[in-house]
Amino acid sequence: MRILVVYCHPSRTSFTYEVLRSFTRGLSDAGHEIEISDLYGMDFRTDLTEEEYLRETHYRSDLPVPADVKAEQDKIERADSIAFVYPVFWTEAPAKLVGWFDRVWTAGYAYADCTMKPLDKALFIACTGKTLQSLEETGNKLAMETVMLGDRINQRAKSKQMVFLDGISHYDEALLQRMKPQHLEAAYRLGLEF
Repeated sequence: MRILVVYCHPSRTSFTYEVLRSFTRGLSDAGHEIEISDLYGMDFRTDLTEEEYLRETHYRSDLPVPADVKAEQDKIERADSIAFVYPVFWTEAPAKLVGWFDRVWTAGYAYADCTMKPLDKALFIACTGKTLQSLEETGNKLAMETVMLGDRINQRAKSKQMVFLDGISHYDEALLQRMKPQHLEAAYRLGLEF
């Protein structure tokens, strides 16, 4: 199976980067073909131009999309499934990943006479400093699942899942060191079982 991994983190020394490496090692060990869109590494532009804004708000699928957006859509079309690996910032994905959706989910492709092929699977691996218990108690877990699984993926994949690798913050180094090995093993298993 061919997997597109959309990775979004500004640092290659981060826990999130370690998760990406563990996850893709699992994918590779399972025999999958992997393509990675490293949004920071690519310096992917995430803000809409006025032309893009007008194209989208008027559902003008007859107008062309920018080359960098078309390149991402082509990656999706080559893939069977998609995975997103990113940290949680203020109960949301980084602005660069949000902007990727803003620009890549275009009218005539991902909505409004959608031509995007349905993917087999969509997986979100969200690395968060807060614990899962905290995210559940505050309703933040449900909010993030609603946005990512309900809105951004919706019917664009046959199955969808969001996994939280929690308690990963330098605010609590002891918790981070305790959680890190099991989360990296979980990321590897997610890749192996994808």
